[in-house]
Amino acid sequence: MGRGKTEMRRIENATSRQVTFSKRRNGLLKKAFELSVLCDAEVALIVFSPRGKLYEFASSSMQETINRYMAHSKNINIEKRMPEQNAQQLKLEVAAMAKKIELLEGYKRKLLGESLGSCSMFELHEIESQLEKSLRNIRGKKHHMLAEQIAELKEKEKTLTEENLVLRHKAEFSLESNENRETVENDENGEEDIEVETELFIGRPGSRRQCNINA
Repeated sequence: MGRGKTEMRRIENATSRQVTFSKRRNGLLKKAFELSVLCDAEVALIVFSPRGKLYEFASSSMQETINRYMAHSKNINIEKRMPEQNAQQLKLEVAAMAKKIELLEGYKRKLLGESLGSCSMFELHEIESQLEKSLRNIRGKKHHMLAEQIAELKEKEKTLTEENLVLRHKAEFSLESNENRETVENDENGEEDIEVETELFIGRPGSRRQCNINA
């Protein structure tokens, strides 16, 4: 006959309970050893008997395995808490940013001369000092930009003056060349042809013919 299925509940008989504990304890330790050898697993087993006696098995070092377990459990707990902590941190950052924006908006309105009713004399003095400082910075920037523009215009003026001088020299040289060329042409055209008449008689006296030869 096969063994019957054991009901999973506490054994009331103390002797039977102790016998069952001894048998199953040894089987559990054997299984733990087989698991560590066959699967190259790090196994640590701790069992306390009903009387408080310790039974243990460790494939390597019990303390190192326990430390590894504690570190792993700590990391898991941290990872579980991270989303909640991140959400809480984000809420705090959003609240701080909103508060900062509100303060900046209020300060901007005061700089524009608005919402000054709640300001003390010291705050009004601070706002006035800040506005004067801002005006000095703006004027300084404006003067700097004007100085740069004036320097740029002077440089352009200098360049245009030099270009104009070069063009003037070219124009004067071209005009002088044209005058010289016209003088030469007038001299050449001023020479007139001189007609010289020479009397030449051909034939015997009494029948001479006069021929005019222009030289």
